[in-house]
Amino acid sequence: MANTPARMEYQQFTQTAPAVYAALAALSKAVTDSGLDKSLVELVKLRVSQINGCAFCLQFHLNIIRKLDVDPRKLDLLAAWREAGVFSDREQAALGWAEALTNLSGHGAGDVVYAQVREHFSEQELAFLSTSVASINFWNRIAVGYRFTPPPADAGVA
Repeated sequence: MANTPARMEYQQFTQTAPAVYAALAALSKAVTDSGLDKSLVELVKLRVSQINGCAFCLQFHLNIIRKLDVDPRKLDLLAAWREAGVFSDREQAALGWAEALTNLSGHGAGDVVYAQVREHFSEQELAFLSTSVASINFWNRIAVGYRFTPPPADAGVA
């Protein structure tokens, strides 16, 4: 699908379905207001977007995380986070949980990955982390379906 035109652009989607956009923005605000580490949330969004092949969301969230003073090695090695040796135990637990919730087909979110994430996250933190994973999966499906054009690198975020 290289060089295929967008079916609808991000801005047009937000104008076409303002209530959907407002609902997703409210989910993001709830996660932000929860106090969950912004860098961790952005790493999770990037990993989920990698899995789902969402170029728009990858670039959108790379633009955000690059402003958060995250070790660049984490961005470079995110696809191989298990072997990279640069992610904390908490980050690894969050990434494992994000992958489990994204790849539900056939096996769901297993007990082992749940136990690992619960070692590092309170019940409340896990609720917001799970919400963040669900939200980015939703956006990935919209952006991939409509083939949103990725924003320019280092563009301002909406």
